[in-house]
Amino acid sequence: MLPTEEKLDPRVKRTRALILQSFESLIAEKGFETISVQDVTDKAQVNRATFYAHFSDKYALLDYSISQKFMQEIEKRMLNTCHYTHDNLRNLILAVCDFLFHLHSDCAQPHQQFESLVEGTIKKQIFNLLSHWLEQTQPKVPTEIPATVATWAIYGLASLYSHSKKRPALDQFVDDALPLVAVNLEQFT
Repeated sequence: MLPTEEKLDPRVKRTRALILQSFESLIAEKGFETISVQDVTDKAQVNRATFYAHFSDKYALLDYSISQKFMQEIEKRMLNTCHYTHDNLRNLILAVCDFLFHLHSDCAQPHQQFESLVEGTIKKQIFNLLSHWLEQTQPKVPTEIPATVATWAIYGLASLYSHSKKRPALDQFVDDALPLVAVNLEQFT
């Protein structure tokens, strides 16, 4: 597990940012599957030992990259500092749909392995956020099942939206999807 960004030495932050920027540029250029650690280190102009001091492999780098980008999206919408409401749930669904849509459009040749890795990373963060929201309501029943159901629903809907050839306006799609997700969480409000 990587140390939190706030506690890192500025040089470490710069190096990590350089590796990340190079990686994201390569994904947009040639896709995740064809990228090697050597490609990343060459583009970032760091040696392999430096790369491995930060990340165990390109999969760990992808996980970090997606986690950071998605968390920025959540923080931008201030969803990490609020509690469960219908509007906050709508904003979360909107954020996930928007994030996946842009991620797929920014990546050259999305591949099934890339999709699976992204899915795991995003679903973990959605689950943690929903669990946090539900725990704030001090429920008398466990929150794991409704948070899991809602996580899968949100990610599935966002995936459908991002892969659709003929997609409706995002706001309309989210308005149509919201009741399907909210029904799993209403017992906590």
